[in-house]
Amino acid sequence: MCVCLCVYLFRSAAEAGPHDILKLYNPKGNIINISPRLEPNSPNSCYKLEVVAADCNSEPLGVELAVALGFDLSSMEKRLQGLEKKILIEAGETPAVVYEMKRQVESFREKLESVEHLSWLGLFKELSEGTQKPSPFYHKRTLRKTREECEHVREKFLQMSSLEVSEEVRQYLKTPTFDNWQWEDAEIMVLLQVMYTDLDFIATFNIEPEVLHQFLYEVYKRYNNIPFHNFKHCFCVTQMMYGLIWLTDLKSKIDSIDLLTMLTSAVCHDLDHTGYNNAYQINARTELALRYNDISPLENHHCAVAFEILEKNENNIFRNLTTEQYKRIREGIIKCILATDMTRHNEILNKFKSILPVFDFSNKDHRDVLMMIMIKVSDISNEARPMDVAEPWLDCLLQEFYNQSDMEKLEGLPVTPFMDRDKVTKPSSQTGFIGFVLLPLFIELANLFPCLEQHIIDPVRKALDYYTEMEKALEREKLIRAQSDKAAAAKNKDTTPQNLQNPQKTADSLSEAGNALKPPTL
Repeated sequence: MCVCLCVYLFRSAAEAGPHDILKLYNPKGNIINISPRLEPNSPNSCYKLEVVAADCNSEPLGVELAVALGFDLSSMEKRLQGLEKKILIEAGETPAVVYEMKRQVESFREKLESVEHLSWLGLFKELSEGTQKPSPFYHKRTLRKTREECEHVREKFLQMSSLEVSEEVRQYLKTPTFDNWQWEDAEIMVLLQVMYTDLDFIATFNIEPEVLHQFLYEVYKRYNNIPFHNFKHCFCVTQMMYGLIWLTDLKSKIDSIDLLTMLTSAVCHDLDHTGYNNAYQINARTELALRYNDISPLENHHCAVAFEILEKNENNIFRNLTTEQYKRIREGIIKCILATDMTRHNEILNKFKSILPVFDFSNKDHRDVLMMIMIKVSDISNEARPMDVAEPWLDCLLQEFYNQSDMEKLEGLPVTPFMDRDKVTKPSSQTGFIGFVLLPLFIELANLFPCLEQHIIDPVRKALDYYTEMEKALEREKLIRAQSDKAAAAKNKDTTPQNLQNPQKTADSLSEAGNALKPPTL
């Protein structure tokens, strides 16, 4: 199998250079991971190794591809998820044994992940606030990226920055179905560069390539090693914003400077997020909460970090703008990033609904509200993506939630209800959020842009159906387990010795026995 696989792979990638970006596709055209579990191929049904980004100005450097075969955990997890869904479809419900196995695995994983928080045992918790403070992430990486980690990604990015991304990938990048999990951080930075290029920002605003490279690298550095609000989340939000701009043909409706504001806001919207939300910041009286007087402390911080990056001339992609243009873009970025605070959700949505019947793209106030709605939709758009892309993101989000609620319990703070691992399940976390937050927001945007119905609303409705069925299945399983426990308790009661069934009688007997053993009173 390995021999024939390599023959067809090398034949299809013979022109690849050492720094080109390559992706492996199966005969159906889906991107797959290289692993020992790959099925054998043949001349009539072979894998395709495609150069999705290449240096078109350099000479072909020959074949320099190293295929590393090993145990691929993410591939196995996806396969298991697929098998579970297949069982659900065929059997009508997930067998109890599957839930029991998942419960045992989850229990074991929680034990591994929660060691960091067992300060009451004096085992692990660091109380120092240094830059190497452990992150609430199960693989125990430091919260901040290390210098070596950043330099490695920077070197790869600069090697790839001159690559010409294929037309197929450029078109794929404009769709909500884009799979972020198949791309490394350095490759993601190349794709962000493509977005700025394809929207004509480089030429229109005279953004020098080396300044854009440095800006993207500084942004990458300031996203932390946390489960959800990390650099990949930044990319997903930006990619959805980019896709919405193309799907709605916004280029023909609003100024380029507003588009630049929207895309850059998405890139910067969660800079230096530490994995703990505003409620925690305020209740714990953190430095951020004190600095911003409990008013959107995280979002204000994200803005401040963004302009801290842009303050340095070598990072400032806006340095060739006029003073008025810069003032306008700064005002817009602040409005957009502050709009991602979910405590303002109803306020912003109601404002958008009120102007929708008379919406005017030439009206600045209307455009400002639209920009806030667009970044809000992009920020919480994971459920609009295919399930195999969206569901891993939900797992990451729940991990971050659980980490926060664990910390709240340890520190004696109010526990955020929707983050409590003892009360929240995957389906219960989604059904209410999709029904009461996502769909109402997405529907209003689709009222302005009807073309979005099939792209973001239909997938979200399917996701709601999926998690509703999952929640029902869990409830059925919970009922079956309760009935089983009740039956087992009744059976145990029937087999208990008679004297142990009456605690008072047993106590009296023990008392009499004790009195009999007492020495006589003198």
